[in-house]
Amino acid sequence: MNLFFLNIDPNKIEDSITKNTSAILATHVYGNPCDIDKIEAISKKYNLKVIYDAAHCFGTKYKGKSVFSFGDVVTTSFHATKLFHTVEGGAVFTNDLKVLHKMEYMRNFGHDGPERFQGVGINGKNSEFHAAMGIVNINYLDKILEKRKFQCLQYYKHLSNFVKFIIVNENCHYNFAYMPIIMKNEEEVIEIITNLNKNEIYPRRYFYPSLSNLGYLKSANQTPVSESISKRVLCLPLFHTLSSSKIKLICEVVKSSI
Repeated sequence: MNLFFLNIDPNKIEDSITKNTSAILATHVYGNPCDIDKIEAISKKYNLKVIYDAAHCFGTKYKGKSVFSFGDVVTTSFHATKLFHTVEGGAVFTNDLKVLHKMEYMRNFGHDGPERFQGVGINGKNSEFHAAMGIVNINYLDKILEKRKFQCLQYYKHLSNFVKFIIVNENCHYNFAYMPIIMKNEEEVIEIITNLNKNEIYPRRYFYPSLSNLGYLKSANQTPVSESISKRVLCLPLFHTLSSSKIKLICEVVKSSI
């Protein structure tokens, strides 16, 4: 598995399966699909469910199909920072009607009528305002995806000899949701951030720190790859009105910093 694929390594999944394992939970990091075929094969071999975190994946396809059509349950985000958004909220997908009905109860306090409950739930419903925002935004999705690809290709052109990029799954039609670069060490990342900030440009260390370092996960397994990458990855600015001249300026600052 190439280190810069950044997703779960399917070759290591089987070694982690125990008698208590009930599901494989995998994230399509930065909208880049996991090795879905291998994960599906493992899940069938061990009779496990597959849950995908596809928060970044709106517009991404895998072998010609929406990424949301794979797995037992798939989640995505409609937060305002995403390519398609409803200001806040998200969605869950499943082809299992029983699971769908259970999730419907869960998002509505567990209600099954005014005085009946089907279990524990939350208030996970979006408002009409959120729906209206989504209906408006989806009309522009093709233009957004086209513009985002154009912007990322400019970053690739300017920085290809200076930084490392993520390796995108060859079976996917990528949505170019983010512009992560991977540096040799954390010191380079900090230097780039400092110099960009001096120019009122604000990149993001996304994801940082590695989730395995969070205080409430003291019993977590060692994750050396995640910990290494999280210190060395930096997402450069991407937004619809970002101009080519600004991208060039950002790239010049990055190059001068390393």
